[in-house]
Amino acid sequence: MKILVSAIEPSANFHLRYILNKWKMENEKLQIKGVFDKSLGNPVIDSNEFNVMGFFDVLPKIKLAKKTIEKLVDLSENADKILLIDAPSFNLRLAKAIKKRNPNKEIIYYILPKVWAWKKRRIKTINKYIDKKAYIFPFEKDIWKDGIYVGNPLLDEIKTFRDDKLYGNVAFLPGSRKSEIKALMPIFKELAANIKENKILVVPEIYKNRISEIYGNVEEFDIIFNTKEALLKSDFAYICSGTATLEAAIIGTPFVLMYKAREIEYLIAKSFVKLNFVGLVNIIFEKENLGEFHKEYLQKFDKEELINDYKKSSLTEFRQKSKKIRNILKYGSAENIIKIIKGDL
Repeated sequence: MKILVSAIEPSANFHLRYILNKWKMENEKLQIKGVFDKSLGNPVIDSNEFNVMGFFDVLPKIKLAKKTIEKLVDLSENADKILLIDAPSFNLRLAKAIKKRNPNKEIIYYILPKVWAWKKRRIKTINKYIDKKAYIFPFEKDIWKDGIYVGNPLLDEIKTFRDDKLYGNVAFLPGSRKSEIKALMPIFKELAANIKENKILVVPEIYKNRISEIYGNVEEFDIIFNTKEALLKSDFAYICSGTATLEAAIIGTPFVLMYKAREIEYLIAKSFVKLNFVGLVNIIFEKENLGEFHKEYLQKFDKEELINDYKKSSLTEFRQKSKKIRNILKYGSAENIIKIIKGDL
């Protein structure tokens, strides 16, 4: 089977890897073309070229995006099916272009746009151009009546959970995008200077040989390149908003969410997003009427308060909440995505 794949974000490629590995275990031949991380095959465009975040950071990438869409539309001619993962700003344009050229090609959208947070107008576009809708949060069933809850990809990827042992480590996760790292590293270094326990800095593999360039002087930290490994042996974590907060919640490591963007970007986003929380786990818990899972700090950070959060954190309490979030999400999604691609679901 020939699948055209569009996975331009780091998290999308993590999830794609599990789908491909599971497909291999079933001993069935699969050929993928498109945009994804080069470690997964031979992409037309390496997804790392799209590693940006923020309204203004994206502007220089517009030309690359248009060029990539043109190439992917051409490739769709010989594809059996199309698999789009997350990244709605890019993938919805791609879906529209493919349907214009090949209206009968089946397009599967995995990890649908968060229209429950903002840009609800995308619902109409998705219903028009997407044939199979695969969502990963149970509460999304209220939006995608004809969609399929496939489970959550993190339950494929996380099989080991936090035990009750204290390791004397505090983890710092400033995100995977350069803009996130640049915004959070100064406050992370301030916090680290006031924490006597061992400090762990989680760095994505793609920055392995560029640590000093991107993070500056990090001699006070131990460097770990695996998020799950770091969280499993940490007693607490300071985490940039994103997938890592859900990973920490599933694993059972106490944490707080921290997020900082350019002020103009934050104000623009705030004017559109009408949610009580930013963190995925808090949003899920609120939908289930379970209250707040973790604290959130947006734009402004009080060093003393953040250190106090660590000192007063309860591993036992977070492990109990972790079990709840795993029960809500139920199961992993790779197996069901494969069934959808094969037409069995």
